Amino acid sequence: MRRLCATVLVFEAVVIGLAIPVAITIAHTGAGEAGVAGGVLAAGALVIAGLVGRPGQRWALVAGTVLQAALIATGAVVPAMYGLGVIFGALWLTAIWLGRRYQVP
Repeated sequence: MRRLCATVLVFEAVVIGLAIPVAITIAHTGAGEAGVAGGVLAAGALVIAGLVGRPGQRWALVAGTVLQAALIATGAVVPAMYGLGVIFGALWLTAIWLGRRYQVP
């Protein structure tokens, strides 16, 4: 489960980083606002990716799920993020499901 979930979150951090210039250019969001919001989400994804699946860190799955909801909410600024958020949310749930199904005890 650790590898699957961490992989989803790392790729998600890349997509969030790439969405920052889009938010500035297309949505006319201030560079500081877009940078801070995108930076916090991307950094959160990377931190959670490092903690997910470790013993005693079950809260990381909940935090990752909250991050998925936050990513979908960014669609209010960059409409394409609605679709990307749903895709990453589906990948996140699939990673959890497959990880639990095939996890070696």
